[in-house]
Amino acid sequence: MFSALSHLDCSRTCERYDADQVQGVSAAGVPLLARYDLEQVARSVTREEIASRPPTLWRYHEVLPVRDRANVVSLGEGMTPLTALPRYGAAIGLPRLLMKDEGLIPTGSFKARGAAVGVSRAYELGVTGVAMPTNGNAGAAWATYAARAGLDCLIAMPVDAPSITRTECVASGAELYLVDGLIGDAGKLVNAAVGSRSGYQEVSTLKEPYRLEGKKTMGYEIAEQLGWRMPDVIVYPTGGGVGLIGIDKAIRELQELGWIGDKLPKLVAVQAEGCAPIVEAYESGAEVSEPFPNAHTVAFGITVPKALGDFLVLDAVRRTDGTAIAVSDADLLAEQRALASADGAFICPEGAACMAAVKQLRESGWLSGSDEVAVLNTGAGLKYPETIPVDVSTLPVDGRIPDPA
Repeated sequence: MFSALSHLDCSRTCERYDADQVQGVSAAGVPLLARYDLEQVARSVTREEIASRPPTLWRYHEVLPVRDRANVVSLGEGMTPLTALPRYGAAIGLPRLLMKDEGLIPTGSFKARGAAVGVSRAYELGVTGVAMPTNGNAGAAWATYAARAGLDCLIAMPVDAPSITRTECVASGAELYLVDGLIGDAGKLVNAAVGSRSGYQEVSTLKEPYRLEGKKTMGYEIAEQLGWRMPDVIVYPTGGGVGLIGIDKAIRELQELGWIGDKLPKLVAVQAEGCAPIVEAYESGAEVSEPFPNAHTVAFGITVPKALGDFLVLDAVRRTDGTAIAVSDADLLAEQRALASADGAFICPEGAACMAAVKQLRESGWLSGSDEVAVLNTGAGLKYPETIPVDVSTLPVDGRIPDPA
């Protein structure tokens, strides 16, 4: 058995859908969730066997949706380091601070996980082209994996998206368009285009079921890397929220498999003050968010004014006694630089938003100094060079480096 995939469920009504047909959202207009025969998985594989497998996310193939190993499209993604941050953690009062560093995965961001699994399943189901709007990194990842699979790829992204992600799409041969607007505007254009293209599937965030399955492997890896247990708190930068929803799904699957104990980590959703619909909904007690007006933040990957899966994010945060917090661009940029100076980790602004959040949560007392906290850094800082101004002296060839002050 390569996959124990059983069926798909509507995330709101639990209505069942056929997993072996190309699917989008449910009849209720909400995401579909992949379900597995976890009793069969528990009988057929052990944690020890998984630990002996190659260090990619496909080590968890029984709980991933690709039925035939031959259809796996991979660039070696997964098993990113869970790294201690001793100096930075001590400085902010969190000596047990850890970082899951997704900047070291193919394409330089965690989006490679969703692309690997999503493209593999699309290929298996006979899709010939994938299309999506993106804030940058997801498009770069899906373009890369589509090229690997031999699929066509249509990408639309806001004109303000990081320039390196445009380059990645073009290098991979994707059909790329820039949109003078936000990701929602790009989404409308993609949706209209897909309707006229035979064999294409729209793979926008949570509009197909399998990107989520790739993202959930972050949760499986954290558990395995900690000796099959969970930390006290997991902190995640939240735009569309797929990663946080996926980690929550992984935790519940791991518990049902009996691979971890009953202790749930508190899940924290982090947004930027310039685009914080989830935080506003959390604070007001609402079950869904309202579209955030005039959304803008330097953490471009979380500039999502209204997430399709917002109700799933809010449920995960509340059910685990977590929280949602917004940070300023100034604070996240300061922590991006502070972490790089303290522990040599140059992370993306979305990951830096999480560092600003944990610092503030520690200062407020929501986090205690004894908490083991795992922060998701979702991409490499090298993809965002403009976030660190470089203002240094240029010396003449016959000049002299000054003595330190």
